[in-house]
Amino acid sequence: MIRCEKIIFALLFLMIGGVALAQNGVNSPYTRYGFGLLSDQSTTANRGMGGISYGLRNKLINVGNPASYSAIDSITFLFDAGISLQNANFSNGDLSMNAKNSSLDYIALQFRLRKHIGITVGLLPFSNINYSFSSDGREVPNTDGGQTGTSTTSYESFSGDGGLHQAFIGVGVELFKNFSIGANFSYLYGDYTHTITNTYSNSSAWSNVRNYQADINSYKLDFGVQYLFNLKEKHALTLGATYSLGHEIGSSAYKIQQMTSSSTVMQQHIDTIGSAFELPQKIGVGLTYVYDNRLTIGADYSLQQWSGVKFPHFQTQQNSEFDTGNSENDYEQWKFNNLSHISVGAEYVPNPVGRGFFQRLRYRVGAYYSTPYIQVKNSDMREFGVEGGVAIPIMNHYNNRSLLSITAQYINVSPKGSSLIKENYLRINIGFTFNEDWFRKMLVQ
Repeated sequence: MIRCEKIIFALLFLMIGGVALAQNGVNSPYTRYGFGLLSDQSTTANRGMGGISYGLRNKLINVGNPASYSAIDSITFLFDAGISLQNANFSNGDLSMNAKNSSLDYIALQFRLRKHIGITVGLLPFSNINYSFSSDGREVPNTDGGQTGTSTTSYESFSGDGGLHQAFIGVGVELFKNFSIGANFSYLYGDYTHTITNTYSNSSAWSNVRNYQADINSYKLDFGVQYLFNLKEKHALTLGATYSLGHEIGSSAYKIQQMTSSSTVMQQHIDTIGSAFELPQKIGVGLTYVYDNRLTIGADYSLQQWSGVKFPHFQTQQNSEFDTGNSENDYEQWKFNNLSHISVGAEYVPNPVGRGFFQRLRYRVGAYYSTPYIQVKNSDMREFGVEGGVAIPIMNHYNNRSLLSITAQYINVSPKGSSLIKENYLRINIGFTFNEDWFRKMLVQ
């Protein structure tokens, strides 16, 4: 039996981690669109290899394909948590701005329920929204309580905050030799607020504040399969595939518009859209080659079908309607695109069971290319990243899965339109993996 007190401790840690996850920030102006910046739902180990996961079966926690959970053995209890440190640069022509962030990225634990059945419980971010900027002032007709007068200067500011998170439990089962299936069952939750504020140099003119809000609660289902091909001694291939269910989210969206004068609310109007959101379906395939548990090489491809997904859009008038992101409003000139993603990566360890410290170091490298799910002002977006890192053993040679993983990432997001903002990220990911050998009994000579 697994020690109950340690499971209780781990679950309490997950609850604390949920609060920390809710505090993530990214500072990207593109998070004003859709659900914001979609998070990299992988561990630090995966990120060091370009994010590959579908065919990965290395006895570490791999949330990207729940079928991999069945690889855990009977004496192992894994705990994994990751943090990141990030420096972001946003540039548009001669203008440039830097922003720094730190965040708790994920928490997960894994144990074997019974022979050929592995369980994983964890918390992952799904998306993040965080931005604040303002436009230059422009001359507009003066208004004073609705009365037109001389011209005045209008200032417009934009801000947003929030994001979605998922608490999940997953199970992986080896149905028969070398063939495993699995599923992650997630509770998806979170909220967001987008605020657009119009103020005027004429202090007597009415200000206009528009808040776009939603509180989201739903489910998320992800399924996976893996088949292991033992080619010959020390050589193996694993083919993996995943599917994420697309479905409607029953949560509502709100637009709250206030006209104020001298800090007094003069008018207020609220629009509501029920059952305002959808999640897209996603498919992924991957292939991983392993030699002697020393060298791992893999490649993944995924397609997330965002095009046509329902998302709330409010017209500038008092009526509201659904849209897939298109709008005549300059602020809302965006739409969903299908997200395609390809990644490659490798890991090398000189001797996984060696006694020497340097024999057990894991060296990782990877890269990816994707087309983001947002198109802004008819301009397609492109994103690519390169990663490299090392996993350092932090226990004795009997425990080769307790690791300190450090990964450096460089990420570039480039729109085709020259007038749009380009983003560059330098990110350091730090992962802590602890392997408790619950039932190992050392012989005393």
